Amino acid sequence: MKFRSTHRQRLAFFSHYSHLENLNLHDNQRRFFTSFTKIFQSTSQPAASLNGAGGGDSKGNFFLVPGATVATILMLGALHARRMYDDKKTEEKRERSIEFEFQPDVKAKFLGLLPLRSISRIWGHMMSVDIPVPLRSYVYKAWARAFHSNLEEAALPLDEYSNLKEFFVRRLKEGSRPIDPDPHSLVSPVDGIILRFGELQGVGARIEQVKGFSYSVSSLLGSSSFLPMMAEGDLHEKTVEPKNTSPEKSKRSWWRLSLASPKVRETVSACPVKGLYYCVIYLKPGDYHRIHSPVDWNVHVRRHFSGRLFPVNERAARTISNLYVENERVVLEGVWKEGFIAMAAVGATNIGSIELFIEPELRTNCPRKKLFPSEPPEERVYEPEGVGVMLKKGEEVAAFNMGSTVVLVFQAPTNKPLKDGVTASEFRFNVNRGERIQAGQSLGIWRD
Repeated sequence: MKFRSTHRQRLAFFSHYSHLENLNLHDNQRRFFTSFTKIFQSTSQPAASLNGAGGGDSKGNFFLVPGATVATILMLGALHARRMYDDKKTEEKRERSIEFEFQPDVKAKFLGLLPLRSISRIWGHMMSVDIPVPLRSYVYKAWARAFHSNLEEAALPLDEYSNLKEFFVRRLKEGSRPIDPDPHSLVSPVDGIILRFGELQGVGARIEQVKGFSYSVSSLLGSSSFLPMMAEGDLHEKTVEPKNTSPEKSKRSWWRLSLASPKVRETVSACPVKGLYYCVIYLKPGDYHRIHSPVDWNVHVRRHFSGRLFPVNERAARTISNLYVENERVVLEGVWKEGFIAMAAVGATNIGSIELFIEPELRTNCPRKKLFPSEPPEERVYEPEGVGVMLKKGEEVAAFNMGSTVVLVFQAPTNKPLKDGVTASEFRFNVNRGERIQAGQSLGIWRD
């Protein structure tokens, strides 16, 4: 009898231990909501005194907190729980060295039916609602805890950011993002994670979205782009020097407005010239949201593609085809000392607003008059023509609300062909896939 009793106790103990282990996965979520309960308890008494009810039952004081603030708090909790779940699954696959493959699913098709642009505009209005001063530091600290933001870098005290929109695009303290001083270094324009990088090669100049699916660079930048390409038959017959590429010498007029969807007018029979590179960087919601100039360059043209607003996280990248081509984006094109350069700021769900500092009047995610999601881009040539807007390395260019993706396409120095059409590039990336990087840190270097 004594043995039976002990055996049952052990079973109960292990059952209880297993239950606690499962609960431990959600421990951070519980702490997140508990912290806000304490906030409301501490703020209920002052709210009551404003109504002349300093004592007595404080029931109902909770509802004095503005509805937008309550919605924000609930949103933060939901996003925090979702982020932890996704991070756990992603980390498990990385530990097993599993590379994500393209697999369309029902959820991706369902997202295409949702009014994501309208939802994002509503979200933008909510984020512009001022938060009561006593709650600001609590809300921003909760956000930082959920998405691993470094609040010590913020240029202003937390209570000086009136709403979440101001907090998202906050500036950092002087010196928080030092710019690599090496004149032969191309720096990262944003904080984020390196998703893809390499040299553009082969017919169509395509970038791999995930394993098993790629998209055309000309579709991303627009059919009117002066992306340096050459006929497939001429690829091994002549070498194009990057420094000789200029908008004036481009055979195709990149000032004209595209009259067709980029997805329809792909240059499938052309190949990129030697020394044309790309880099894709993903910004998480907790990252620093301002975009800086990667080099000294002249911006000649801006294109705004009023596309969809799908999410751009890892799940979306492996389930939605042509994700970056489908989404709304702002593309800047120009030249630097080594030739062509372009930077595409890709929007996402709840991030339809892309603020361009060199063109403050630009408005993104506006209600569309046309029903077709792939309407031609709106294009502007910066004055003076042929010179455009000059940007210095590290200078602020634009800002996202929350997180998104930046795609950089550029020419860099290459050597002359060695033998059998093989060339050795002087430019080399000094980053790895999956690596975190900050704005101003070197992406790659070259030597004269």
